[in-house]
Amino acid sequence: MSGASMRPVTGVPGVDFSVEDVRGDFPDELEITPLERPVDATVRVPGSKSVTNRALLVAALADGPSTIHNPLMSDDSYWLMDALVRLGFSVRADHAGGITIRGQKGIIPERDVDLFVGNAGTVARFLPPALALGEGPYRVDGVPRMRERPVEDLVEAMRRLGAGVGYAGEEGRFPLILGGGGLRGGAAKVRGSKSSQFLSGLLMAASYAAEEVVLEVEGDLVSRPYVGITLEVMREFGVEVGEDYGRFVVSPGSYKARDYAIEPDASGASYFMAAAAVTGGRVEIPDLGAGSMQGDMRFTEVLEEMGCDVLMHADSVAVRGPERLRGVEVDMNPFSDTMMTLAAIAPFATGPTTIKNVEHTRHQETDRISAVVTELTRLGIRVEEWRDGLRIEPGPVHPALVRTYGDHRMAMAFAVTGLATPGIRIQDPGCVTKTFPDYFKRLGTLR
Repeated sequence: MSGASMRPVTGVPGVDFSVEDVRGDFPDELEITPLERPVDATVRVPGSKSVTNRALLVAALADGPSTIHNPLMSDDSYWLMDALVRLGFSVRADHAGGITIRGQKGIIPERDVDLFVGNAGTVARFLPPALALGEGPYRVDGVPRMRERPVEDLVEAMRRLGAGVGYAGEEGRFPLILGGGGLRGGAAKVRGSKSSQFLSGLLMAASYAAEEVVLEVEGDLVSRPYVGITLEVMREFGVEVGEDYGRFVVSPGSYKARDYAIEPDASGASYFMAAAAVTGGRVEIPDLGAGSMQGDMRFTEVLEEMGCDVLMHADSVAVRGPERLRGVEVDMNPFSDTMMTLAAIAPFATGPTTIKNVEHTRHQETDRISAVVTELTRLGIRVEEWRDGLRIEPGPVHPALVRTYGDHRMAMAFAVTGLATPGIRIQDPGCVTKTFPDYFKRLGTLR
């Protein structure tokens, strides 16, 4: 992610940070210094991006002021708050006190608004169904990569529910134009093979449709646990969703304003768990444990299979690495945001590691399968690539500059590789601001 690809921002009224503040001053590349001894640390990670952006949108649709505690302050949450302010919502945010949003009970205050979502996939997929509730027109666009990411499945489902939505340019791609006028409701099929965010966006807006909404998943649903997060956030704000074998039913109703605390980000925690695994050390993550709603906590099961000891409590998790990791074969579809974390430590295992059923990651911030294969190969590692996965052979890691392709998870994952072997440099380390602005500072605390 580069500043040149972002719309200039001077800040959002009521929000005490801008994208420039979050991005900070990063070098063009950053060399990772290996750890001299096994890590032994307690690391706090910021709030979950997935939960933060769901809570922010639901709070804006609720019936009064809600305060979101421990939110993630990053590029992605900034673009959603930027959009909400431009749409006329009262948003007050600061790093210490959280974010307070005055919901309008399903009403979108402003009309005729241009919205820019950067490269935030959650914002790009969650906003359009909510915008259909307003008077319109609204235009939604993002960085060039966003114009390459799929959105047609969302648009088709919205049209079946009576939304006036179309394309401002190429068919099936951003930018979108929302005509407004409300959602009629009814039944719609939603293809789930490319992103679960389409279903989540529709679900969050559905309670304000004129009639009951029935959403049926067509085909496989990737990253199913993220839909579980959506349902849980909706439930916490007072809207229940009926679910039966891929069929979701939402009755007309209103979200109730409330105070809501965001749990730490399990995807972000995976890098520190991996640091313990690859160095034979120990890392504890407070406030994140067995009670988490996040599917990425399943990464701990993978680490256990690799030989790590995992101590899981209700409100914390600790990982201790073995003398040498074992290779694994794992279907990572339900928790694919940790796929790159596993790939980054796989070269240090005693046997090959196979990652399966993650084809949808080719449509994310970058083609993640191709990016991982290319960069591991650059590091001297033998990798076999196929359409929906890869196989990584263990071996000595060569010094090299790791390209990140503007993808925050590439930078964070391969920085862990650099903790275990010398000569790893990360290109464009500032891309971590998408979800974890002070990642490298917290990584430094492992020393």
